[in-house]
Amino acid sequence: MVGSRTGAVPGVREAEGGGGGVATRWVWTAAWPVTAVFVLSNAATPLYVRWQREIGFSKGTLTVIFACYIIGLLGSLLVSGVVSDRVGRKPVLLPALGLALAACAIFASASSVAALIVARLFSGIAVGAVVSAGMAAVTDVAGPGRRRLAALLASCAMVFGAGLGPLLAGVLGEGVFALEAVLLVAAVLVVVRMPLGGSSGVPTQSGRSASARSVSARSVSGRSVSGRSASARSVPDSRAWVRIPGVPRGSGGELLMGIAVFAPGITATSFVLSLGPSLLSGLLDTTSPVVAGAMAFVMFLTATGAQFAVQRLGRRTILLAGAVSTTIGMGALIAAVRASSVPLLVAAALLAGAGQGMGQLGGLSLLNSSVPPSRLAEANAALNVGGYVPAGALPVTAGYLSDAVGLTAGATVFGAVLMALAFVGGLVVLIGPPSVQGMGRGKKEA
Repeated sequence: MVGSRTGAVPGVREAEGGGGGVATRWVWTAAWPVTAVFVLSNAATPLYVRWQREIGFSKGTLTVIFACYIIGLLGSLLVSGVVSDRVGRKPVLLPALGLALAACAIFASASSVAALIVARLFSGIAVGAVVSAGMAAVTDVAGPGRRRLAALLASCAMVFGAGLGPLLAGVLGEGVFALEAVLLVAAVLVVVRMPLGGSSGVPTQSGRSASARSVSARSVSGRSVSGRSASARSVPDSRAWVRIPGVPRGSGGELLMGIAVFAPGITATSFVLSLGPSLLSGLLDTTSPVVAGAMAFVMFLTATGAQFAVQRLGRRTILLAGAVSTTIGMGALIAAVRASSVPLLVAAALLAGAGQGMGQLGGLSLLNSSVPPSRLAEANAALNVGGYVPAGALPVTAGYLSDAVGLTAGATVFGAVLMALAFVGGLVVLIGPPSVQGMGRGKKEA
């Protein structure tokens, strides 16, 4: 039973706010809300073709529905990271889970484009809160000594949930939203019981989170400052609550390297999610949601597996591998649509998934190692803003271009543009700060 004052688990000593003494099982459990919300994020993907047939709308409208999810997500990221760092993780996560439950109800009864837009908007807001506050909560529970594990679990929770949703929807149809509601209720219970310290991550009056206080004393400008890094000390309390999220001074290079690879990767998977069912419909002459859901699932399963496979490699190596994977994947996409090849389309989806997974893991790991806990949710939000802006804009452009010139030409142009962006991302990593160190088990944790 959760302690009434500290939220601690009986028999487990919790380090002050940082979760350093929390059992490892709680680090895994803390990732569950991330998985549950991301199940919802893509659960609609296999059902788009059915809704398109029943309601009647174009490929361009389909990508607009998807983009409303991105709009809700980006709007949420402008607020949720800052609010989470200032007032705590739970006050952000619980309302987000409530919106996700509302989205489930709307999806289950949707009979118009407007209903789909509202449901996607609500789910986007919920996802925005989870990728900032939820992922930071995993790091808070893990504590300073398990940041590498926290980055891996938070990232894998995201991509595994994103892949599980389409698979369940392909099998259950609209019934997936009833099951998802159960998963979200379980996530609410996890958040309520999550051992985040006496203040549940609420910053103190000095602007520090409880976990920031657990950092060892450091010498700054010739004097000892207990529990506060230079980055943490530079955070003024008077800054706007709604703003474009950023990182502390000195962490900009790490953020840029993460975005350079994560953005093309997640844009590639977003294209597969939004227009993949239409491509399969044209190539296989089938509108089966099971086929579309299965392709999305294996794409994100590959993303999950890739992250576990490369977790011991250096951060720079992980990011370079992600950029290469996305580049080759977009080449496979172009070849698939030009040759009308289903195997090449599946290969493109798998490579896109691996590219997103490695870009996401590398980016989160860099931020976990360089950003103080008092700014971590905002830093996570900044990484995702950098990724989701192109992930929303480019697939929509490709959708309307496909309506105008055909799906083959539209997908070809999209693939070529994204190949170039992924290649540039790899160059950014190559010339990035040399201070970026490996993340293998033998390396010292930041």
